[in-house]
Amino acid sequence: MTDSRRSAAVTQIAFVLHSHDWSESSLILELFTRDAGRVVAAAKGAKRPTSQLRAVLMPFQRIAVQFARSRGDEGSEVRTLRSAEWGGEAAPMHGAAWFAGFYLNELLLRLLARDDAHPRLFDAYAAALACLGDSEPRSESALRAFELLLLQQTGVLPELHRTTLTQSSVQADRRYVLRSDQGLAEAASADTALGGAHCLALAAALQAWSNAADDGQAFASLQHACASDLPPLKAQLRAQLHYHLGGATLRTRQVMIDSQRLFEAGPSKR
Repeated sequence: MTDSRRSAAVTQIAFVLHSHDWSESSLILELFTRDAGRVVAAAKGAKRPTSQLRAVLMPFQRIAVQFARSRGDEGSEVRTLRSAEWGGEAAPMHGAAWFAGFYLNELLLRLLARDDAHPRLFDAYAAALACLGDSEPRSESALRAFELLLLQQTGVLPELHRTTLTQSSVQADRRYVLRSDQGLAEAASADTALGGAHCLALAAALQAWSNAADDGQAFASLQHACASDLPPLKAQLRAQLHYHLGGATLRTRQVMIDSQRLFEAGPSKR
């Protein structure tokens, strides 16, 4: 069999979102690549003790992967992983940061279609990971910024500078709410509502991110805009994500809640 039967191998920068056993020695990987989006790859022999892939195919670590499909397998979603190498410093993840990182991974797995490239969202994901080991306000604002960008990039985030149904300009001194069936609307009460000034700041930061040449600085600016009023923003985005996930509970969120309950109960109550 000649090499002409196979398509040329492609090198991609990627993160491992999830992996599961394929056989006694191999893995199926869900990868988030910068230029091809979310892809599935078979890592043959990756579980063997002598495999160099074992230390590389880890979550939250940027890797350079090379994979290709056989020409006879164009209809298959699964690529064959040919090589994977360390692609840069891993994000410092520990404690609650692990839960937050897996939460981002699950959002990408649930909301991104396969083989749909989102290079700037990839960069935002990398920027968010780098913030998760920081102080709680900084990590929280990174999560909210990434949620906003994910909703925007998947086409389900309404414009934040005007109401969706009436197209009225947002007023800085009023309160607004994101409704699943109406988009951005003026709030009937102030509970968990977003301030108009906050909506306008978020809209400006999202627009700046869309036009920015420096993704890192633009993501930091969006973080800053998110940080001005985190509790209502978290509540509004959680409701939006819940709706677009079809009402399903994210596994990582439930595991985090259960772990917190066990910790708070103490050894005598476990």
